[in-house]
Amino acid sequence: MMERILIVDDEIHTVRLLQRFLTSKGYEVHTATDGREAIQKVTEVKPHVVLLDIIMPGMDGLDTLKEIKKIDSHAAIIMITAVIDEDMAKKAMQLGAFDYVTKPFDLDYVETCVLVKIIQVLGSDN
Repeated sequence: MMERILIVDDEIHTVRLLQRFLTSKGYEVHTATDGREAIQKVTEVKPHVVLLDIIMPGMDGLDTLKEIKKIDSHAAIIMITAVIDEDMAKKAMQLGAFDYVTKPFDLDYVETCVLVKIIQVLGSDN
């Protein structure tokens, strides 16, 4: 079984960077460019991990996070942001996010976060 990752960001270059990187690591990668599309994808592909941008037009990352958790409480959500906002990060964690990473990305750190969550999620499936 291939581990599924959903990347959600309104900045297409960010989506492409993460998509190329994670695909090269052997993950099945899906993408969305806004919160509503992300919720639809979560329902369709049931990702193990969601990389979710906090600041997006329309439905922001925190609202999207709440909706994803209603659909799939086991989905591991890693928030991604260009702005380091401690209050926003705390709120995301309280809502069930696993971690948050800041842009520009340290891709090794992103990969480590993803691996840790996949091991936990797949471990809880057994």
